[in-house]
Amino acid sequence: MTGHRENTKAAYDGVVELYASLFANGLEDQPFARAMIGSFAETVRKTGNTRVADVGCGPGHLTAMLAGWGLDAFGVDLSPGMVEHARRAHPALRFEEGRIEALPVEDGELGGVLAHYSMIHTPPEELPELLAEQVRVLAPGGLLLVSFFGTDGEEPVWFDHKVAPAYSWPVERFAGLLGDAGLVPFARLVHDPASERGFLDCHLLARRP
Repeated sequence: MTGHRENTKAAYDGVVELYASLFANGLEDQPFARAMIGSFAETVRKTGNTRVADVGCGPGHLTAMLAGWGLDAFGVDLSPGMVEHARRAHPALRFEEGRIEALPVEDGELGGVLAHYSMIHTPPEELPELLAEQVRVLAPGGLLLVSFFGTDGEEPVWFDHKVAPAYSWPVERFAGLLGDAGLVPFARLVHDPASERGFLDCHLLARRP
């Protein structure tokens, strides 16, 4: 495991209870994100393959939301502390410790992957490999919903995230990476920041052909 993953893992292990408390309301104060995740869930159901991975699931709040919308959802997270919390909070669901870059899933198994601000800590040069892994686990017609912080300009911008160093991305640049990975972006939602960070909040929905 490279240094940035070790640091990110340790950082999230150190804030499990605080982080979980911040999202205990199930995104009730984030209507745009909730709407995009709902659209993702509905579109996945229509494919007939309801098996979905919540990658970087944290305390499992979104995994539970997906399950409540009729998906066979499970969570994967780098932080053992987050996984332990998720298992306690949602004992009926499956959570595993693992890396987004090496998911414990067979090729073409999933109807969907949710990556809710879980790719933001990945250095730009490593993001293509990470996206290729999402494509690997998706069945043809499967969907990826990725959310991230957006910025102006043409290059990703490093910033000091409250938990671990992270990157914001120009929306078109990120959409281009999805295309390069073999996905077809077909919907997006970009809105003013929901926090004091000042970045745009961006949600891209893409399909594996």
